[in-house]
Amino acid sequence: MKIGYFDPFSGASGDMMLGAIVDAGLPLKTLREELKKLPVGDYTLTAQKTQRGGIAATKVNIKVKTRAHSRDDEHPHSNLPAILDLIEHSALPDDDRRQAAAVFQRLAEAEGRVHGVPPEKIHFHEVGAVDAIVDIVGSVVGVRLLGIERLVCGPVRTGMGFVTSAHGRMPIPAPATAELLKGVPTVGTDVEGELTTPTGAALLTTLCDAFGPRPLMTVAAIGYGAGTATRETPPNVLRLFVGEVISEEEEAEERDEVLVIEANLDDLSPEIIGYVLDRLLAAGALDAFLIPVHMKKNRPGVLLQAIVEPGSAAAIEEIILTETSTFGLRRTRATRRKLHRESADVTTRFGKIRVKLGRLGRKLLHAAPEYEDCRRAAAEFSVPIKAVYDAALDAFRR
Repeated sequence: MKIGYFDPFSGASGDMMLGAIVDAGLPLKTLREELKKLPVGDYTLTAQKTQRGGIAATKVNIKVKTRAHSRDDEHPHSNLPAILDLIEHSALPDDDRRQAAAVFQRLAEAEGRVHGVPPEKIHFHEVGAVDAIVDIVGSVVGVRLLGIERLVCGPVRTGMGFVTSAHGRMPIPAPATAELLKGVPTVGTDVEGELTTPTGAALLTTLCDAFGPRPLMTVAAIGYGAGTATRETPPNVLRLFVGEVISEEEEAEERDEVLVIEANLDDLSPEIIGYVLDRLLAAGALDAFLIPVHMKKNRPGVLLQAIVEPGSAAAIEEIILTETSTFGLRRTRATRRKLHRESADVTTRFGKIRVKLGRLGRKLLHAAPEYEDCRRAAAEFSVPIKAVYDAALDAFRR
């Protein structure tokens, strides 16, 4: 599954999110073409590389073409019903329309609760309305175009101080931002200024389905979206990780915990050590082996190691303590990542041979004939064991 992880260590805004998406690999031309499906034509969308606190980032700029009108004129896209109607009648895919509308609905509801008016009565400033439409719809479209199937977000930084808005001087986080971030992990900082805007908060809380640490993922791309403020500390950027994550079910199948039990031996007969290894394997050790070591008093010795499942540890330790000369042993807990194992029977001129298969997700990485089957067939047909191995692999490939 392709996953995106937003890291708002310096907050988030609509243009920062859009910049991070473009910086992560979405061509601006592709984004522009897709946004043409939205009937808002009085703007230009550009992007440029910039620096914020020593980090190279992409700054997306939306320039609205002004038009002559009186101060009392209302922009056609300045209220929630008009914006929802515009999105509904666009040529965008159904999921894009649904998500973009949900972001605007959430934003208007938060503003409405703060100012004590119904969401449909909330009005956006003329330039702000077009900015918000492009930022929000562009972010929704951009996530889809990057192929991201799931979004997760880290704790959101909000800054401190006051911000001046159309409603006067407001505390940070702005009341609408605070309303939108209810129930979401947030971090207060001593940075003066508005780190997270209402538009950024609405996008994150609508599009992301989880908040917390970055999940186990293989990162393929990282994007940095620059905000307008040129603040150096912390760098005014929003970071986006894009990569692959396996499902919880697959992860549970491929990882487990084992114990590594070991002891140093320098005064034990090789015959006894061989006998001990056989006993350990018979008692349920996943593996048991010897490593040559140079010990104190210049004595050559061996390190005896056994890898066991936790439930078998007591029996394995008892064998080592009773059958060897050691006065103690060490136990270490380890995480083991495994290929998913399967077995397939193949028919050869030497009879049926089992082949062990190792898969990573759905990808087949290894195929190995079973040794015991090959040894039996080699003895039965009086042929080299390598001939049986080769025949089994040829049959499997066919």
